[in-house]
Amino acid sequence: MRRELTSHRVNGLNEDLNIYVADAPGSGGANHAYAITYSLNPGTPAGGESPMVTVRFQNGPVREFGINGISNEALLAIVEDRLSGFQSGQYACRENAIALTKIQEAMLWLQKRTRDRMARGVEGTTTK
Repeated sequence: MRRELTSHRVNGLNEDLNIYVADAPGSGGANHAYAITYSLNPGTPAGGESPMVTVRFQNGPVREFGINGISNEALLAIVEDRLSGFQSGQYACRENAIALTKIQEAMLWLQKRTRDRMARGVEGTTTK
C-alpha cells in the first residue's frame, strides 16, 4: 500500500505535486524511497503525461551497504541553496529568511550527530 504525503500542499503548484512513500520503513524506522508525480501544464494544450521523480535515500550503513542513496543533508543543501538564491534576488522576504535559518539549523544538528558518531567510531554502522 502506498502512503501519500500531503503536508506540502498549500497552493496550486503544491496541490498538483503528489508525493508517495515508495518503500517500507527500514530497520531504523525511516523510509528510503519517495516518488513525486505531477502533470505538465495541467489544463492546457501543452499538458502532458505525469513524469515521476524518485528520491532515494541511503539505505543501510555505508560500511555495510556502500553508498546507495542521498543523505538528509544533501537534500537540505539543495533547499538551502535555492532559498539563498531567492534571498539574493527580487524574492527576498522575511519568511524565506526564517526558513533558510531553520534549514541551516537542521543541517548543523545533523552534522553534529555525524561528528559525534565519527568521534565514537560508529559512523557508517548500525551501532548507536
